[in-house]
Amino acid sequence: MVIPLKYNVRNLLVRRTTTLMTALSITLTVAVFVVLMALAGGLQSSLTATGNPLNIMIMREGSQSESVSFVSRDTLQVIKYLDGIAKDAQGNPWVSPELIVLINRPRRGQSQGANLTIRGVTAEAASLRPDFRIVTGRMFRPGLREVIVSRRISDRFQDCSLGDKLRFAKGYWTVVGIFEAGDSAYNSEIWGDINDLGQDFDRPDYSDVILRAADAGALARLTDQIANDRRLHLKAVTERQYYATQTATAAPIKIFGIFIAVLMAVGASFAAMNTMYAAVARRTREIGTLRAMGFSRGSILLSFVLESVFIALLGGLIGCLLALPVNRITTGTTNFVTFSELTFNFRVTPELVAAGLAFAGIMGLLGGFFPAWRASHENIVTALRST
Repeated sequence: MVIPLKYNVRNLLVRRTTTLMTALSITLTVAVFVVLMALAGGLQSSLTATGNPLNIMIMREGSQSESVSFVSRDTLQVIKYLDGIAKDAQGNPWVSPELIVLINRPRRGQSQGANLTIRGVTAEAASLRPDFRIVTGRMFRPGLREVIVSRRISDRFQDCSLGDKLRFAKGYWTVVGIFEAGDSAYNSEIWGDINDLGQDFDRPDYSDVILRAADAGALARLTDQIANDRRLHLKAVTERQYYATQTATAAPIKIFGIFIAVLMAVGASFAAMNTMYAAVARRTREIGTLRAMGFSRGSILLSFVLESVFIALLGGLIGCLLALPVNRITTGTTNFVTFSELTFNFRVTPELVAAGLAFAGIMGLLGGFFPAWRASHENIVTALRST
């Protein structure tokens, strides 16, 4: 016979204080686990979500990032007329030469600064990023020392609000617009005219060139053409591949999160184990009665394990609920490939909540199995004589 579940529920209600205290230890463990995984997941998502599948980034051979690459202006003229490039609305090759420079700016309310990416672009840059849009203000105009700033950077750094004067290079630049770019890494940048920035930073060459392939077949042909042309000494990767290689930035956060969660899980499992051992000690006569009524050792083992798992799932559910408010909160870290600020949102997904509950269930199972084993192997006569 299987012991009815209402028996377990009644016991948990009778010992509600102990139940809640044990659930609390698991709550804290799951909440920390979910928050840290949401942090790593948001960072990884902001990188893997960047780029159009038909966009190709052309950089100097051997370059690991845009910031250390350069492409000469003469080379651009060769690239523009490669076979397989899509045409823009005006019938011109859909190509955008770009310039990457870094500046250091203090965060709001702090003296500590961080490197920010400034991207010098032409008019074609926005059309190559379908998620790009101006949300406040307007696009910069060439020749007037104007820039546009992503909303996340504007919220986090000094002198980056609409109308502010941002000082870098050889003078001041006016913030004339605030933009968003979906969930992509471009939300961590400042954009300005490529020629204005090139003059101010004494950079006659481009950092890289981004182009749109006409189709998937043209994508492969263009990549091969660029890689095999020994005159150019360039490499071509898809935009998504480039940003996907930077997801290594999220790895330390994930490792740290798992390490902390495992340490806390050990403590939470011991808390559950102590609770269940105490329950076994207090219910020795009750266990003997169950055995005398014909309930098997397996039924008693299952019953006590279910109690432990239920306590853990209760704690896990509360932990997941506590973690929900961090969803979509903006934060930032250093991109260890470009050594610049990378902003992103915490992402608490249904899959992560399910992982948190599974994590809690495992803690409950580990914490409850050995006390349940002891309960199921109580001697009937000895148990019935206990006081």
